Amino acid sequence: MAEQPLAAIILAAGQGTRMKSDLHKVLHPIAGLPMLHHLLESLNAAGAARQVFVVGARREQVEASVAPRGVDIAHQAEQLGTAHAALQAKAALTGFDGIAIVCFGDTPFLKPETISRLKERLLAKDAPRVAVLGFVPEDTKAYGRIIADASGNIAKMVEFKDASEAERAVKLCNSGVTAVRTADLWPLLERVGNDNATGEYYLPDIVMLALADGDRAVVVETDADELIGINSRAELAEAEAIWQARRRAQAMAEGATLIAPDTVWFAYDTVIGRDVVIQPNVVFGPGVTLADNVVIRAFCEIVGATVADGCIVGPFTRLLPGTEMQQGSRVGNFVEVKNAVLGAGAKANHLTYLGDATVGANANIGAGTITCNYDGYFKYQTVIGDNAFIGSNSALIAPVKIGRDAIVAAGSAVSRDVADGELRMVRAEQLVKPGRADRFHDAMRKKKREGNWHASIVAEGA
Repeated sequence: MAEQPLAAIILAAGQGTRMKSDLHKVLHPIAGLPMLHHLLESLNAAGAARQVFVVGARREQVEASVAPRGVDIAHQAEQLGTAHAALQAKAALTGFDGIAIVCFGDTPFLKPETISRLKERLLAKDAPRVAVLGFVPEDTKAYGRIIADASGNIAKMVEFKDASEAERAVKLCNSGVTAVRTADLWPLLERVGNDNATGEYYLPDIVMLALADGDRAVVVETDADELIGINSRAELAEAEAIWQARRRAQAMAEGATLIAPDTVWFAYDTVIGRDVVIQPNVVFGPGVTLADNVVIRAFCEIVGATVADGCIVGPFTRLLPGTEMQQGSRVGNFVEVKNAVLGAGAKANHLTYLGDATVGANANIGAGTITCNYDGYFKYQTVIGDNAFIGSNSALIAPVKIGRDAIVAAGSAVSRDVADGELRMVRAEQLVKPGRADRFHDAMRKKKREGNWHASIVAEGA
């Protein structure tokens, strides 16, 4: 049979009351990416040419989130059931002739391979009218049941509330994910009634309608973990744990060493090279790329940063968006870097803030150095040349340039450019008063002995 285009109808109109949140349920993140977008990635990978979101409450949040992806939005003003929700996509798909996959915005782990299998089953030679995705969970809970033979031919589908005890004993459950040709979908949806325990229009009823017409409906089984639905904060945490466990296993399989895997947290787009070593308690936010042979020491947070081959980061380091560490550069304990480039071999090993800065190759940034990049209104650049040496406890007041091979003496506050090869020392004159400390201590001790409590407090403070 000729290939047919694929459209996705994503149902996301539920209230999500169990989340107890002002944020729409499907926008809560897993690994830093809204769960809805995890599903979108799978649909794109499966070749879904059209995508329609059916939304209800907080529709503006969903619209804003998916707008850059060029998808369509349909509105379900009243939540009258899944069949009613799917029918709201009809106008958006006017003129589309192909296969529609109906799925749910709160099932982020649906795989593109599974979507393709469902589509292929619908296109098989026996030409079923409807294909449904089923699964066998450890706890069948209140899922709808699928009564099918060993070949996957469905005899009946029933919602839990309407099922008999014998039907509830069946382990094969309905995920709700359904594939139907659009030429069949709309007529079937329009025939669905609501004569059931809840008075809703159930999507699975299209299977029973197809069977009543003398057509066939089939089930395709997949793993239960792929069909996890998220309706509460606890289930969101469970989903995060599942995603992270999979990503950790992938990282190690691809050649990274995770010293304590359960303490490392990846983002959805973290890229990791070979022979990377990640020590305990490291958190990656979105937008991080680690090249080969990188070492990330314990207790680091890395977001929006690119780390080149052979770099060492941490412990206790924050790399924030716009950070670029070039080959062999190093940042150490209690260093924060934001919107800054560290040249090859550059070092900032202790207690440093580098913001809006360019640090040249092999430059050394001493402990306690701060780039003063913000005046309360605007950000300014600090440029440090190759092989420059910045002494400890220095403040570089941007905009400022430190030349190649220049030295900034420890304790300096530099507000003017430093030329190549220049030594800059900016310190207040030191006052030396011999014996003054001894006389002060003697006077304070005498007052304390005499009971002058105010003087005692002053002395202790001193």
